[in-house]
Amino acid sequence: MNSGLTYLYIAIGGASGACLRFFIGNLVLNWLGKGFPFATLIVNITGSLIMGALYGLIEQGIIEIVPYRTLIGVGFLGALTTFSTFSLDTLLLIQQGEIIKAMLNILLNVLLCVLAASFGMFLCNR
Repeated sequence: MNSGLTYLYIAIGGASGACLRFFIGNLVLNWLGKGFPFATLIVNITGSLIMGALYGLIEQGIIEIVPYRTLIGVGFLGALTTFSTFSLDTLLLIQQGEIIKAMLNILLNVLLCVLAASFGMFLCNR
């Protein structure tokens, strides 16, 4: 694939992922408030599920690595799920003295995202 097309796929995927992240963030904030970073958790779990499924589909030969890895894996999921937000959410909870919430955030994000990625791969290997 030519370099210009690669960047176009990343840009399209990234713009879509960023918009969806913003939408989910506002939706979850309105539903659940600011007491816990649920929006980050939800996008991390969802992104992990999609990444697992994407990898499974590519490994099975159901879809081609090009352009899907670039469009979805790098662009869309790169913008949708940002580890930096997870890190900041956790740091802010620690600074606010919410140590239990911070540890819960770490545990839930790591455990549920690994499980979601595994489930995504499982779904594609059936």
